Amino acid sequence: MKFLLTDSGVRNASIRQALVDLLGKPIAEAGALCIPTAGYGGRYGEPGGPWRFISGRSPSPMTELGWKSVGVLELTALPSIDRELWTSWVHAADVLLVNGGDTMYLHRWMRESGLAEMLPTLHDTVYVGLSAGSMVVTPRIGRHFTDGDDTTLGLVDFSIFPHLNDPDSPHFSMAEAERWATGIDRPAYAIDAQTAIKVTEAGTEIVSEGQWKKFDS
Repeated sequence: MKFLLTDSGVRNASIRQALVDLLGKPIAEAGALCIPTAGYGGRYGEPGGPWRFISGRSPSPMTELGWKSVGVLELTALPSIDRELWTSWVHAADVLLVNGGDTMYLHRWMRESGLAEMLPTLHDTVYVGLSAGSMVVTPRIGRHFTDGDDTTLGLVDFSIFPHLNDPDSPHFSMAEAERWATGIDRPAYAIDAQTAIKVTEAGTEIVSEGQWKKFDS
């Protein structure tokens, strides 16, 4: 699987070009499945967020990029759907667009739905994460983001602190990121809204028109 792990979606030309490079073809020729599930989780979950994500009306561009097709894969519904059917949808997609929200809620439903065990087999699929959708593929998210078990999927070998220096969220300052990083026993990145992390078999690359910092373990 190829990853484009964003803070706030495909916010600038550099991130968009990285997406096209991963797809190996224009966005207009690629089929997408969007996964809104994380938007329902946690204390800030509400129905408007997933709707805005699906409809392309959120401030974090994902579904509205001009895809050939866009479908919805709601993870909480998958246990009630024939597995052969929904896995065929996933195999047919060029890209998975994974919403932000509550990371541990998303992690739970990736596990319970069966999608988590499928992801490592999708060698040609591009995974585009948004905030929690990015964090869930890391090994752990850190105590800054949960009071309980912070273990996540571990599909990449680093952790992510998103929303760096967000003016509306003082608890996402660089000082907070540095404190967070002291509790992460692996490489980690703090990224802002104009930054993404591109991961392929060739390695990890920062794509940014904004601010970011790497913390070594």
